[in-house]
Amino acid sequence: MAPSMFWHTNLLALCMLFSGFLVSCHQTDNLNILKENRNQISSSSNFLFGTASSCYQFEGAFLSDGKGLNNWDVFTHEAGHIKDGSNGDVAVDHYNRYLEDINLMENMGVKSFRFSISWSRILPKGIFGDVNMAGIEHYNKLIDALLHKGIQPFITLTHYDIPQELEERYGGWLSSRIQDDFSYFADICFKYFGDRVKYWVTMNEPNLMAVRGYRLGTYPPARCSGIFGKCSAGDSEKEPFIAAHNMILSHAAAVSIYRTRYQKRQGGMIGISLDTQWYEPFSNSSEDIAATEIARSFYVNWFLDPIILGRYPKEMVQILGSNLPDFSKNDSSKLSYGLDFIGINYYTAKYIKDCLYSACEHGNTWSEGSYFVTTEKDGVYIGQPTEVDWLFLYPQGMKKIVMYMKNRFNNTPMVITENGLAENDNLNPSITDTLNDIHRVNFMHSYLNSLANAIREGADVRGYFVWSLLDNFEWLEGYSLRFGLHYVNYTNLERTPKLSATRYKQLMYNFHIQLQTHTAQK
Repeated sequence: MAPSMFWHTNLLALCMLFSGFLVSCHQTDNLNILKENRNQISSSSNFLFGTASSCYQFEGAFLSDGKGLNNWDVFTHEAGHIKDGSNGDVAVDHYNRYLEDINLMENMGVKSFRFSISWSRILPKGIFGDVNMAGIEHYNKLIDALLHKGIQPFITLTHYDIPQELEERYGGWLSSRIQDDFSYFADICFKYFGDRVKYWVTMNEPNLMAVRGYRLGTYPPARCSGIFGKCSAGDSEKEPFIAAHNMILSHAAAVSIYRTRYQKRQGGMIGISLDTQWYEPFSNSSEDIAATEIARSFYVNWFLDPIILGRYPKEMVQILGSNLPDFSKNDSSKLSYGLDFIGINYYTAKYIKDCLYSACEHGNTWSEGSYFVTTEKDGVYIGQPTEVDWLFLYPQGMKKIVMYMKNRFNNTPMVITENGLAENDNLNPSITDTLNDIHRVNFMHSYLNSLANAIREGADVRGYFVWSLLDNFEWLEGYSLRFGLHYVNYTNLERTPKLSATRYKQLMYNFHIQLQTHTAQK
């Protein structure tokens, strides 16, 4: 889950006039595979409804059964990073309570559970050490227990976390060496789990990881230039793009292994999940419209264009020049394996205002140019404020972001891999109010209606995962934000269903009826 999104501080990027991209034949070799996989979910009855989680936010057991340290273990134990001073050492103890949590899922009637595998639980020292078979055994038990209840595992290989060994040995995502490490980890997961797992996500929100880890310095490894934060080292103008480049190629390496060694006999699908938000032009001026397209290129298309189209967005190439790494012929060969689906994490929206040709407010700047990101216009917020400072209600953006992806990427299959709302403990809500979360029910209803509208207009969307199953460790916010469908008492870790957990089944039913009615009327 993205706790403050990419533009939480007002970053700026150069406004260049946008010209449309044509979807290339980059993935020609995979068209047959893609067509076969598109038939896997061809009706509303096969739509995957689920809940989402991540290992660091849920598991706890941070050094149990042979697990090694990861970058978040180290980061959260350093003073000053997390608002409430907490960490994920125990989290919500999902590692030991997964059977109880699966029962909660069964009670809700969900078809799938999205979770991530702790890289350092499988490979405590990455490629430089042995496979931790206790970690393999744990995830085998989790997968089997889910399937026993009729719940499909939907697995993310890395959700922000990497073994600390890789950070210390060669600088983590800043080194091309991580591509071999990640593909080795992916290979092990495909080997041990792929016979039962049909849905894989290589990475969760790598665009956010690159920006917050290497530009703003608010995520590990906390690298940035002085203008952006209080980091001990870093280069905010270059390192985000180096890290992102290695993430893109690590994704490509993992997909190539899956395609060539496993996919035909295991029959699964593989994709990537991006942090997204809908960008609205601040005005109808051509300058603001152009700036908005540049903003999209500098965030979502930064990753999806290389993976699907085989190249970076041309705006980025024009703006960044030599700061943007090149793809070699060998890199391009790996990228040709692409993906089977796009994972969309969508919560909220922002306005984009041109600053190159217009007067603009001050803010942190990309040295290459300027546009301004804001959540209000003429004193009115873009959507109803919530208890989370970055999250404004904008359900219509769900349809808009899905249709944008449909049009830009030739209707590549999509899955909504995150969408949710939080209560803020700092506002001192009563437990009764937190449990009676009609606001979350209304949120899910409105966003699902918007998603259904996109599907009615032909968008190939395969599933929806609400964030999250349980209240949990919410990154920089610690335990103060509660995104769960189930309330967690952090003293004894008791789980209690909120109203939204009991209403989710009805929301799923209503969604199916909407789509079936639409199909019947065609």
